[in-house]
Amino acid sequence: MEKLQKNNTTQKKVFVSGCYDLLHSGHVAFFKEASQFGDLYVGIGSDKTIEDLKGRHTINSEQERLYMVKSVRHVTDAFINSGNGIMDFEQELKDLEPDYFVVNEDGYSPAKKKMCAELGIELKVLERIPDAGLPARSTTAIRSSDNCTLPYRIDLAGTWIDQPYVSKYHPGWAITLSLEPIIEYNERCGMSTSTRNAAKKIWPYTLPLEKPERLAEILFKFENDPGSELISGAQDAIGICMPGLVRHYYDAAYWPKQFESVNDEEILNWLEDHLYMVLLWPRRNGLDLLKETYINTDNVKRLATASEQAWSAIMQKDLPAFAKAFRDSFQAQTSMFPAMISEEINQVIESYKSQALAWKLAGAGGGGYLILLSEEPIKGAMRIKVRRKETGI
Repeated sequence: MEKLQKNNTTQKKVFVSGCYDLLHSGHVAFFKEASQFGDLYVGIGSDKTIEDLKGRHTINSEQERLYMVKSVRHVTDAFINSGNGIMDFEQELKDLEPDYFVVNEDGYSPAKKKMCAELGIELKVLERIPDAGLPARSTTAIRSSDNCTLPYRIDLAGTWIDQPYVSKYHPGWAITLSLEPIIEYNERCGMSTSTRNAAKKIWPYTLPLEKPERLAEILFKFENDPGSELISGAQDAIGICMPGLVRHYYDAAYWPKQFESVNDEEILNWLEDHLYMVLLWPRRNGLDLLKETYINTDNVKRLATASEQAWSAIMQKDLPAFAKAFRDSFQAQTSMFPAMISEEINQVIESYKSQALAWKLAGAGGGGYLILLSEEPIKGAMRIKVRRKETGI
């Protein structure tokens, strides 16, 4: 992009950034609301950036998306961001020098907040509210209407115990929660996207109406070919294929010996009311989580005990007890695998300690999404939608 000229008028400048593939009324409503703060400038992610972050090609090319966004009457100007990754707009933000950077809740990240603070830009977080008389719209929902509706998953406790080199020291449960794809979660961010991509090769659009445990076993075996050097844990396949809240018991084997599922509406609603997610950044390429480990009986027993306590607290809807077990499980994980966490991640966690009761990273860590447990809504954090059991299954 050519360096933008500083606006000499008194009108404020507003910046937003995103993919804007399959332009829809939700995008226009967002542009309309953002433009109320001043002249609106839109940064658009390049085709390569979106492929790297989302693991898919865009429906419309960057030039088509640029043409459509520029045609929206609320937009003063638009351009393709020159960078890559989640912060692909960094140079454009410095050149434009806007007064406001506006995001939706699923577009908020601590990194954006930090950058805005450093540049003296006010960050505004908007709720997704459709314009009067129009239905709520999202690109994910539109794509799902005739495309892939496969779930994602988050792990609540016991992460890593699905690996035999961990559970051989002490058996225990992993707890997973299956999520509806209400947003398109980023690749390499702890949302089991690699296993979900493997599932797309078997079931391109949706899961079959079969026994979920059987589907999970099929997916696990499909993803882990005989002779694979690294085995993806079974919790990923289970969390995708088995709806609701599930715990699975491991004892020195890749496949669990026992399952327990919960699809009680009160419990699932309670979890939705208290779990939030914040976008960090994708786990960097080349990060070796196994380079330095402290896997021993004491640490694995702590992991297993925390998972037991988390399950018991969830069944009783005891938020303080769940928070303690949630933190204990994460501490046990990071004690065994210190590369899961970094000083940068610790700084983000520290910034939420006044709002959240507990926290953990989604998946194996190193970045991705920060999962927060809170009694009250957390501004700027995303809500989740638990996938319910299909009738008759």
